Parts: sequence; C-alpha cells; structure tokens
Amino acid sequence: MRLFHDIFTNPFRSIAFAPEWRTGTTTAIARQMYESRDFSAMPILADAMQDVGCNNDDVLAHCRDPQQVHVRGCWVVDLVLGKE
Repeated sequence: MRLFHDIFTNPFRSIAFAPEWRTGTTTAIARQMYESRDFSAMPILADAMQDVGCNNDDVLAHCRDPQQVHVRGCWVVDLVLGKE
C-alpha cells in the first residue's frame, strides 16, 4: 500500500503545485534521486521546498515520512521534475 501512495497521491485531495517550488536546487535534488533510484534525499528535498515557500503538508509529510517507500514515479519527485 505504501508503494501505491508513493506513486499516486490521495485521489480525493488535489495537490496544487506552485511553480516557485521548482528551483534549480529542488530540481537538481529530484533529478539525482530519479536518475540514481536512490530516494534517501527525500527529507532534503522537503527542506529545499520549504525554503522556497512550500507549506503543503501533504508534500512535506510525504517527503519526510521515514516509513514511506519511494520509487521512480513518486508523485512529489514527478511534480518537481514537471512530469505528467
């Protein structure tokens, strides 16, 4: 179930992704994780997004949840990278 939640966010709650959260730093962190398939930097991505004004609890909690399994297709990483 955790893998499902990594790829798909809650279908009953839409996430409004603000363009200003997509910076050189956030995209570099997301790209590195995506390409290496090592998602251990998710908490760092959360910090970087918070630094640029992200206050979305769903996004930040997803990145910081130590029990969350992350894989390619992670909805937060995909949002940062502009993937559909």
